Amino acid sequence: FYEDKGLLNPQRDGLTRLYTRRDKARLKLILLGRKVGFSLRDVKQMMDLYDPSGSNTKQLRLTLDKSEKQLARLQKQRALIDDAINELSKSMAAVRQMLSERSAPQASVAG
Repeated sequence: FYEDKGLLNPQRDGLTRLYTRRDKARLKLILLGRKVGFSLRDVKQMMDLYDPSGSNTKQLRLTLDKSEKQLARLQKQRALIDDAINELSKSMAAVRQMLSERSAPQASVAG
């Protein structure tokens, strides 16, 4: 799959893929990127800028920029999820209260 997307290019011996240390390091970066919510396109963009003989300043800046944006998105999602959890908890408490009131023995009113 990652080969089809241009993220990995292992050597082959017949049908067997031979992964180098570099391939394994790239795979770890791909999986980390996916875990924190980057698209495969984002991961590829960041990895394509890697220059083993250079300073990688451009790659580092792009990675930092994308990471800051992703962190902001994740924090916003977390805030929305926290709100949803609070609303659901309140709703469940209200339902429990209604069930409790309905299952409590009713006092008879003598008249």
